[in-house]
Amino acid sequence: MPDTRSPAHHYHPLPEPGTVTPAHALKWLAAGWVLFIGNPGVWLAQTLIFVLILSALGFVPIIGWAAAPVALPVLVAGLVAGANAQAAGERLRVDHLFDGLRLHAGNLLLVGGFHLLGALIAALIAAAIGGSAVLTGMVVGAFAGMGLAAGGVMLGVLVFTVLWGLLMMALWFAPALVMLQDVAPLDAMKLSARACFHNLLTFIVFATMLYVLVWLAMLPAGLGVFILVPVLAGALQAAWRDTFSPPLALPPPTEFTE
Repeated sequence: MPDTRSPAHHYHPLPEPGTVTPAHALKWLAAGWVLFIGNPGVWLAQTLIFVLILSALGFVPIIGWAAAPVALPVLVAGLVAGANAQAAGERLRVDHLFDGLRLHAGNLLLVGGFHLLGALIAALIAAAIGGSAVLTGMVVGAFAGMGLAAGGVMLGVLVFTVLWGLLMMALWFAPALVMLQDVAPLDAMKLSARACFHNLLTFIVFATMLYVLVWLAMLPAGLGVFILVPVLAGALQAAWRDTFSPPLALPPPTEFTE
């Protein structure tokens, strides 16, 4: 029977996450730094536009609180596209930042929508746990009630932290997978979570290093962000490359016979 599927639909196998070691975490940050110092002017311009766009979206009346989380994967995809182009020896351009908007806007906005939805669900669950504990504590009263309320609030914070971590795992590779490998939004988030769980120790190490770098970037009046964002974009591209696009194995040596 002939294939009657529309030629407009493309079917390709999903990439499989590979194995990376904790040593890769430092390697990714080093790769990001190398890309940054290779073209600091363009990276600084991209970062300035990136920060200005997200800040401006945050001030949009009524929907500002939701606009920035939805737009974030679109802009991150552009940063990763620029890092990928520079890593491949191409010229980095400021307008690489908008490649996500030009090429995969719909899918990346869906990733952003899932980002927002996941954050709201995590916050609502945590608030429900903490709020119910506080109400119960008020009913019980005295010191027992205070202890119950405090414990419930701490449990709510813990639940939110766990849910937020899971959401970050699902989002970590999603922009790169959509942008560079044309993976559908939900598939990209599932693959990202799988990759992080498959290499859990590596990404715990990387997250710890990133946490320290974020605090360091905040010290000089937040100006360190203009270095951290490009380095992180390069590190994300390197992490995607090592996890989802490992180098092809060399062909076996050819035996020559006389």
